Amino acid sequence: MYFRHSNGIWNDFPELAAGAIQTEGIRKDVAVEKHVAHFGAIARARLSEHTESELPEIQAWRRGFARMGLKPTQYRSASEALLRRFRKEGALPKIHPMIDLCNAASLAYAIPVAVFDLARITGDLEVRPAVGDEIYTTFAGDVELPDLQEVIFADASGRAHARRWTNRQSGHSAVRDETASVLIVAEALHVDAETDVRQLVDELHAAIRAIWSVNPRSAVLNRSAPSFGC
Repeated sequence: MYFRHSNGIWNDFPELAAGAIQTEGIRKDVAVEKHVAHFGAIARARLSEHTESELPEIQAWRRGFARMGLKPTQYRSASEALLRRFRKEGALPKIHPMIDLCNAASLAYAIPVAVFDLARITGDLEVRPAVGDEIYTTFAGDVELPDLQEVIFADASGRAHARRWTNRQSGHSAVRDETASVLIVAEALHVDAETDVRQLVDELHAAIRAIWSVNPRSAVLNRSAPSFGC
């Protein structure tokens, strides 16, 4: 399968930089606390000087949401939502080692990071505007239909694996205890996005390799290199 953004996304958001990591051999019985603490310390230091809404990475996503016709304070990017909760509560709940690691990296870089269970995705996965007949499943199991032209992560079966781009990930392809193969996607729109995404990908790649003793594959995508083979 391939992960990519549609030509329309690149046309509308030429500043986009995206990173992708794919790996097998994921299991739940590993320790990620050291890496989570490292990323958390970076986020805590940044939040001691600025609120999440003042960070350039978050401001860029707010502008991006406004360009999509969404109210930025009503529909927050995943990274903004995580940072907001982290600032208020001082920590994030433990869910699964892979999710905990990626959430912590998202906090540190203020960049949305999504993790998909590849066994739950059919064919290629593309970030594109919805055509109106895709199916999205919430974490509670409810079924929704994305709005026409809403930016979604869509697979070959017409299932939406995220709504409003980086706002809401689907429960259908979320990481579970039995998940063994994942695709991780990080996306940014701010100035220096490609540099920061590359650093984020490199750090996550190294952490995953050390924690799970696996050999991930990764790439940084842009308009001239828009797809990643999983």
